[in-house]
Amino acid sequence: MADRRGIAGLGGITLALVVLVPLAGCTSGGEEGEAVRKVDAAQLVHLSATERADPAQPLTVTAEPGSRLTDVTVVGPDGRVVAGRLSEDQRSWRTTGRLKAATSYTVRIAADDGRGGRGETTAGFSTLAAQHLLAAKLGPDSSGSGVYGVGQPLTVQLSEAVKDPQARQEVERALTVVSQPAVTGGWYWVDDENLHFRPEDYWPTGTTVSLAFEATGSRISEGLYGGDRAALALRIGPRVETVVDAAAHELTLKRDGQVVRTMPVTTGKPGFDTRNGVKVVLGQERRVRMSGETIGIAAGSDESYDLDVEWATRVTWSGEYVHAAPWSVGSQGVENVSHGCTGMSTENARWFYQNTRVGDLVTVVNSGGKGMEPFGNGFGDWNIGWGEWVRHSALGGPVSTSAPLTRAPATGMIAPQL
Repeated sequence: MADRRGIAGLGGITLALVVLVPLAGCTSGGEEGEAVRKVDAAQLVHLSATERADPAQPLTVTAEPGSRLTDVTVVGPDGRVVAGRLSEDQRSWRTTGRLKAATSYTVRIAADDGRGGRGETTAGFSTLAAQHLLAAKLGPDSSGSGVYGVGQPLTVQLSEAVKDPQARQEVERALTVVSQPAVTGGWYWVDDENLHFRPEDYWPTGTTVSLAFEATGSRISEGLYGGDRAALALRIGPRVETVVDAAAHELTLKRDGQVVRTMPVTTGKPGFDTRNGVKVVLGQERRVRMSGETIGIAAGSDESYDLDVEWATRVTWSGEYVHAAPWSVGSQGVENVSHGCTGMSTENARWFYQNTRVGDLVTVVNSGGKGMEPFGNGFGDWNIGWGEWVRHSALGGPVSTSAPLTRAPATGMIAPQL
């Protein structure tokens, strides 16, 4: 939650000497078996942190001339260690992991004075409180099966509007998409609070995808810092593509490139034409109440309707579905008589419902209707060309979803981040 007090320090640095017990058999430039000389390590090191440590800046620990650092550990109140890196000459250490705003940390330092003396010390510091924290709500919601169709975009809804181009770049850098297999994809800023991510082509069948927002402690813009980490994982199912030909009054479903079934349908009649273009399944409802008033048809007019509809697969938020329409079976395959939905027999609608899932593709062609909106009425993301898509990234180009390389703090070895 945003700290309404604004920027405020939470405490200063305290150093406390921790006396080392002599280590039998260890030496530090002396004769074999000579005991380690204990020193006040607090006199050998310097911390960059002040009473108002900026969480967007790394914490550094520096050894005094002639001394060296042998170990540095920074721990948060939750017990998590903040990643860091020791320089090759052991004269300095700095955090590589992010610090949280308005948080107290403990720093444990071991040092050597270069003359056979060793010691340990503990320091405490606190980071600045943030005026505002930026949170991210990630989509799709994978609380169900976690399996989606190949057309499913990833979405990010920010808790604050981000308008500044540099701040948008910080947001994109904090968003990580990793998939197996890796693909080329890109971010698109829909507006100041919403971003979508999609591959250049549809997700490959069987892909595992993870999305994370990791901006904790990062300065996004003046007074705005990254909030808590958010993450989700999902899996991509078979490539299910449906084409509705409004002129032929026919629906064809393919799975992994093979035609599985073709069925007669009816689509929107003149004045209520079904939208052309690529749509993505948004949800499925076993039974839904449909009313003409929701699309601007006055109750009691010749076009009004209010009825229960079965086996409804939604493709737009404005109410376009693929659903059972037993009242129009005589027109299915012959003419378009609906108010914009794709209607079919109850048996066919049940089969379609059972053989599709959220994220699958439904493309309408040869309709007299307008094109599918790219955003705001469902996922029309695939109607935007790839070149145009990547131009709306704050970083100005595509990204790979291969696992990035990160440095493991304990060993300094390069390891993939999974």
